[in-house]
Amino acid sequence: MDTELLGQQASLEVRNVGGIDETAVAFDPGITILTGRNATNRTSLLRSIMAVMGSDDASLKADADEGRVDLTVGDECYVRTFTRSNGTVTTGGEPFLDDPELADLFAFLLESNEARRSVAMSEDLRELIMRPVDTDAIHAEIRELEREKSRIDDELDDLEDLKGDLPELERKRSRLEDDIEAKREELAAKEEDIEALDADVDETREEKRELESRLDDLREKRSALERVRSDIDLQQDSIESLTAERRELEAEREELPDAPMGEHAELDDEIERLRGRIDSLEREVSDLQDVIGFNEDQLDETGAITSHLDAGDDEGAVTDALVDDSVVCWTCGSTVETERITSTLDQLRSVRQEKLETTRSLESELDELKEQRRTYRKQQQRRESIDRKLDDVATELDDREEQLESLREEREDLNDDIEALEAEIETLESDDFGDVLDLHKEANQLEFELGRLESDLDDVTDRIGSIEERLTEEEQLRSQREEVDAELRNLRTRIDRIEENAVEQFNEHMAAVLDILGYDNLERIWIERVERTVREGRRNVDKTLFELHIVRSTESGATFEDTIDHLSESEREVTGLVFALAGYLVHEVYETVPFMLLDSLEAIDSERIAALIEYVADYAEFLVAALLPEDAQALDDDYTRVTEI
Repeated sequence: MDTELLGQQASLEVRNVGGIDETAVAFDPGITILTGRNATNRTSLLRSIMAVMGSDDASLKADADEGRVDLTVGDECYVRTFTRSNGTVTTGGEPFLDDPELADLFAFLLESNEARRSVAMSEDLRELIMRPVDTDAIHAEIRELEREKSRIDDELDDLEDLKGDLPELERKRSRLEDDIEAKREELAAKEEDIEALDADVDETREEKRELESRLDDLREKRSALERVRSDIDLQQDSIESLTAERRELEAEREELPDAPMGEHAELDDEIERLRGRIDSLEREVSDLQDVIGFNEDQLDETGAITSHLDAGDDEGAVTDALVDDSVVCWTCGSTVETERITSTLDQLRSVRQEKLETTRSLESELDELKEQRRTYRKQQQRRESIDRKLDDVATELDDREEQLESLREEREDLNDDIEALEAEIETLESDDFGDVLDLHKEANQLEFELGRLESDLDDVTDRIGSIEERLTEEEQLRSQREEVDAELRNLRTRIDRIEENAVEQFNEHMAAVLDILGYDNLERIWIERVERTVREGRRNVDKTLFELHIVRSTESGATFEDTIDHLSESEREVTGLVFALAGYLVHEVYETVPFMLLDSLEAIDSERIAALIEYVADYAEFLVAALLPEDAQALDDDYTRVTEI
């Protein structure tokens, strides 16, 4: 909830929703009491609040074609509209919540609230608490983080390998530096010998220039030959790498399943069919909700459901009222027992719940099909990408094969040139020049070897620099890995923490509420989180359950464990409300939903209602409770009261 809204007054305007023609109500932060007899539209007002908050548990007034609810909190305005067309009611506007699930479960605590009813009906409490948690999304996020962790581990392993390469590379660099220094010294000595012989040999400048020219040519040819050989090696390495890449791509291409367009079309058809089915079910649920809401409002208006009767002077009238639990049916006009109407409403709620569950099941199936379609499309895209890469690799292989052939031809030409130069130099040799020529050849060879050593040193130095640069990433990678590890631990234990927190919150607040309300011989009500092996279809699976325990005491002080069936109606109602409060706190509903709504508390006596409301009020910005006048009297007169709706 936006913190700017805290402490702000809220105002509500309702027209033609539930049983309300038109009304406006203001709410101050804290407790607001809707006080009045049954059939005074208190429940309709609560459902109007639910509607503008985003809940679908509200209906258009039976004799109206349009209705709306407006909520203003501070400077923010929210609206929910209802429009009837061709017998179907559609909703619109901009409600407070995009997704009302948390509020419906744990904040809007009317008589039909699922969290309240789940305790009395001995339903799966753990499933209800965990329903808003997208466990599939959590598991998907865990898988994604595990892949990220694996990638980081691979990079760290690579860095460890590079660390292992560094000592040998540094030793190689040192050897190369020593070899270069020795080679330079050897070349310097050779040049001194040449200079000494040059001083003793009487030769013509022309002959000397020609010899030196041939020797220079020979040196250049040998250098060119070495470069060509190096280029040939590089091309061969590239060809081997490209050939390996092609094999990998072809292997991956082979592993990808064929996905004919026909299968894609069938998936699209099935997805559209499911969407149509879901839309149909949602319309049916909406229609059922209209019927349920209408009948609930009618019951509320007729005052048929009452747990408290006004005390009067006429004892006979009171007795008649106690005996006559019937009402005129607003559908067929006959007199029927209220119990039959409430039973029919329960059946309608069950049908609505079944359709909601079917809708959720179909939505899950739809998500699976959409995921399957996405997988097919990704595979198709990957197949097309591989085909493009294979084409690129084939083109590059052809180019490199051509370059390799050209280099080999160039190598042959250079070998021929070198042989010719060596032969030519041989013809120029004489007794006087023999030693000089040998020294020049040796010096030429030394210069060539020196150039190769210096090139090798440059390569090793570059390799060391590249590794050292890569190693600077290690600290960042280890930090990322720690973050991923922490997030993985958090996600893996998140579901357990939510369950444990729910149990802890229920047990803590149940103990506090029982202490405040002071039920005789009811010592403790608590939830235990247990692992049980249960049957699901044909398999036995381990499942986490919330077991509800009830401990009573005898007059002698002995304690024994009882069942929910033996609780009084008041005790069951309190237990259901505290369970809903636990869900409210665990999922931090107060962060997004400013209202908590209470209704149908007549099974609890007035003093306990007052104590319970004051206890719960600590957790909601606006707590709105519908109470009978005699129950409202037990609450502080300072609380806001609404008597006319």
